[in-house]
Amino acid sequence: MEKRFKKEALIIVNRALAFQNLEKEKRATALIMANNELAFQNLEKEKRAAELIIANKELKFQNQEKEKRAAELIIANKELAFQNQEKEKRAAELIIANKELLFQNKEKENRAAELIIANEELVFQNQEKENRAAELIIANEELAFQNQEKENRAAELIAANLELKKAEEYQIEYIKGLEEMMFMTSHKVRQPIANILGLSYLLHHQSVNSPDDLKESLDFIKQSALSLDTFTKELTQFIFNLGEKGKLCLNKTASDITI
Repeated sequence: MEKRFKKEALIIVNRALAFQNLEKEKRATALIMANNELAFQNLEKEKRAAELIIANKELKFQNQEKEKRAAELIIANKELAFQNQEKEKRAAELIIANKELLFQNKEKENRAAELIIANEELVFQNQEKENRAAELIIANEELAFQNQEKENRAAELIAANLELKKAEEYQIEYIKGLEEMMFMTSHKVRQPIANILGLSYLLHHQSVNSPDDLKESLDFIKQSALSLDTFTKELTQFIFNLGEKGKLCLNKTASDITI
């Protein structure tokens, strides 16, 4: 009879142990899913960094184009100054020709025609100068827009990195909490349940010799139930505290991003 009782008690304990192993596998699956999500967030972070590198290259290209336009404008200004000097020289030559050679009206007309051509070329040069200036203004506006876009991308990347860092911290805390909860469940639940099951089996399958034996068995069951109830309250408080830590971490992340 004693051998049979031990065999059945061993079966009950093995079933409880199998249930604990199943719970452990479920928690391990949840941990794998959390790691996959963290890997996805790291990939998004790398994409944002690649976008920032592309934006920096584009900004560098815009700066080079601006320098080229500025160099072209300097050359145009030098050419315009040269044209103004040539105009002044031609005018001086025309005055001298009018004073010294009245009979050379034909030459005067030719010089006047050259002066008209020079003036037309000067007007063209001025128009080109205005066009270059307008292009330079557009280039500056586009460069300012690129700088603003770069700042926006940088701010987005900083916010994403901060959010990812806080999520990683919360995930680490959560995983530690799950591991601690699994340890607590494995060590504090198993013994009271085994005691209750064993005493219940004895009361159900064996005759009680005296009221004192019955009372003693009931006291053991009550003590085990109280231990199990105490652990249930501790576990409930632990789960609540773990949730509060998660909320605090997320709120801190939101406030850091707002700042």
